[in-house]
Amino acid sequence: MGTWERPNVGTWEGGNVGTEHRSRAAQRFEDLAVWQTARELARGVYRAAESQAVGRDYAMLNQMKRAAVSTSSNIAEGYERGTRRQHIEACYVAKGSAGELRSQIIVAHDVGLLDDVAFAWLMEHCDKVSRHLASYLRHLQRSQRAIPGMKYIAPPTDATPREGEKNDPAPV
Repeated sequence: MGTWERPNVGTWEGGNVGTEHRSRAAQRFEDLAVWQTARELARGVYRAAESQAVGRDYAMLNQMKRAAVSTSSNIAEGYERGTRRQHIEACYVAKGSAGELRSQIIVAHDVGLLDDVAFAWLMEHCDKVSRHLASYLRHLQRSQRAIPGMKYIAPPTDATPREGEKNDPAPV
């Protein structure tokens, strides 16, 4: 088994990456298949740092790591935001970071910092993240009107005090 085919790449503490999202709705960003795909790509970039010549080019490697981590981080940040609109915007930023990383992978390969195997693996996974994000964004946009976001789900307001509460205004 080569560097690019580690058996534990697709697993995490909660189970097998990519299958949990099918069994229930996402309750956390970690449940999102798109985030899991971006996470796998980031791990691939870090593996390239250990096994490829790109690991000796600090500037290129730093940019690649930042773009890879930015992709998954923006998916997570968007998910945690209070509105669907903010979620969509953060996913577009993540998609931009994936495009930036794809460009860096191409340049790194062109100048001999990535071999053909690493290049193919990284390109395949980077493209997968971009496609997955595009699909996820279509879903978010289609459902934006019906599900505006948690920020807009207000707790019920009841003018009558609950048992044990006073209706007096708070002292100033």
